[in-house]
Amino acid sequence: MAEAPPAQSAVVAQTRQQPVTFLDAWQVVLRESDALAAEQANIDRAMHLQDAAKDLYLPKITASANYTRLDSPVEIKPSDLLESMPAGDTLGPLLGQLGIAGKLDPLFTSQLTERDIFSSSIRAIWPIFTGGRISAAQDAASGKTQEAKYMLAMKQQAKFEDLSKFYFGVALTQQVLQTRIDVEAGLLEHFEHAKKLQQQGQIAKVERLQAEAAYDKARVERQKAERGLEIAQVALTKLLKLPQPATPSTALFTNVSLPPLDGFVQATLAGYPGLYILDAKKKQASALIDAEKGKYYPEVYLYGNYQLHEEDTLAAKTAPDWAVGVGVNIPLLDNSGRSGKVQAARSAVTQVTHLRAQAEQDLSVLVEKTYREALQSLEEYNGLASSLALAEENLRLRELAFNQGLSTSVDVVDAQLYIAGVRTQRAAAAYQYVISLSRLLAVSGNINQFKQYQQYQGVEVQS
Repeated sequence: MAEAPPAQSAVVAQTRQQPVTFLDAWQVVLRESDALAAEQANIDRAMHLQDAAKDLYLPKITASANYTRLDSPVEIKPSDLLESMPAGDTLGPLLGQLGIAGKLDPLFTSQLTERDIFSSSIRAIWPIFTGGRISAAQDAASGKTQEAKYMLAMKQQAKFEDLSKFYFGVALTQQVLQTRIDVEAGLLEHFEHAKKLQQQGQIAKVERLQAEAAYDKARVERQKAERGLEIAQVALTKLLKLPQPATPSTALFTNVSLPPLDGFVQATLAGYPGLYILDAKKKQASALIDAEKGKYYPEVYLYGNYQLHEEDTLAAKTAPDWAVGVGVNIPLLDNSGRSGKVQAARSAVTQVTHLRAQAEQDLSVLVEKTYREALQSLEEYNGLASSLALAEENLRLRELAFNQGLSTSVDVVDAQLYIAGVRTQRAAAAYQYVISLSRLLAVSGNINQFKQYQQYQGVEVQS
């Protein structure tokens, strides 16, 4: 004897379910997604590097300490002074002839430094002019920060599309399951009628067997739909990181119409993050040009030095405690290939310019394609309304005819399955419409308008 179908699926009947609206689910994704958190960390990293680039204008101050050991102390003798006298001076030769110079050495030898020397100082270098390389580095860092921010925006758009697929995928499987439950219930009722008619001798055994086989197959299809719902729920629950299976409380929906295509195209070309990423890359390439050009200019800097520690020696006492000055570095011959790097950076700017133009074309095609897919799904959903009405009326007439012996069991089963097919096809069309709409709103930067399409203008799809 065939089993009665469940009033609702085992999955739906679970008590430990967590209903969640689509907009609440989106907030959960924004808050809990590790991928979005990683992109936010990348923004923080770029901002820290941008702050670091601002410090390039500050002076560089270092404290140093040195210990040196000489092979012998540094001393100065009278004989050394006489030898260093200029030519034509008569004092040196005269003292040498008298033999006095050598005798004065032991008495008047002075030690300038000892063998062990320890010194410490503070040195400061402050760049005044670097040929624009510092500002170029800051522009490049700013471009990196902009790129990271738009990468996060792109990742958010991708996550919005993913959530739409997972969330409304569960809603679709719920409707498919409900359709299978209804088919199973209808075929069970048909099977029960067939048994009674066979017992009364109004139909042949084969008719009853056909009704039973159709019912058993419908029960199998309902079980498959239950498993499909469980799988879809697992994916959504993992995405939202919920402790209990997530159940969508926002149903599939359609709209009467869509705004004009031009509005979506213009919004996409004006605000798509991918285009701004290319603009940020162009800014970085332009900054690289300025940085390489800066290598042709001299560097001007201020410098200063202050002695912190002095040895108790004659050399230390005669040396100044501090010194300041201006320095200039003029590049005469550079082996870094600066001219080639300038040309390479210019080629990068040209590359990004062409990539942006191509991206605009590709985006226009994507938006138009998605828009037409949404319209096609909407037309399919609306166009099947008459088919559903016809299928329901056909089933009613077939059941009446079967009960009167004027129709076969196969006719009733076919009519029941045709209704299920039309209902499933309409639900699939509504699902494709919502997915296409989500992609349109994502690429055009209008994710926040989803609520308007769903709550205020949406027509809920009934299972």
